[in-house]
Amino acid sequence: MAYRVLFVCLGNICRSPMAEAVFRERVNAAGLQEAIEIDSAGTGDWHIGKPPHEGTRRLLDDKKISYAGMCARQLKPEDGRRFDLIVAMDGNNERDIRAAIGADAEAEVIRFLSVVPDSKLQDVPDPYYTGDFEETYALVCEGCDRLLERIRQSLA
Repeated sequence: MAYRVLFVCLGNICRSPMAEAVFRERVNAAGLQEAIEIDSAGTGDWHIGKPPHEGTRRLLDDKKISYAGMCARQLKPEDGRRFDLIVAMDGNNERDIRAAIGADAEAEVIRFLSVVPDSKLQDVPDPYYTGDFEETYALVCEGCDRLLERIRQSLA
């Protein structure tokens, strides 16, 4: 059975789909696509069914990273049982995830940048508000590399 990872941000159009796409690219490059399943969701319902934000799409296009078929969805209580690891982009997302999935959820919930111990930030800034998709991308890349390393060790 595959190890299942869910990235979560507020609306599921900027940070979490970017992380999903980047992590999928890293997982595929490592030949682990059969061992690791990846998805993303948002804590809010504003963008359900919509593709990633234009800024995220433009950046991923520039980097030649596919986001084909991705559309926003909202986090569901059952995600706490479906996934092994739920990765929150910031502290508010982490709090909302824990409330949504309940105390009896089986998934481990972590904040994304917790896997980057030398990061000066605890939260991935939301480019929907900052407009800085490059900063978010750099943090997502570093986090995805560290997260893949962590998961590879646990699968070994």
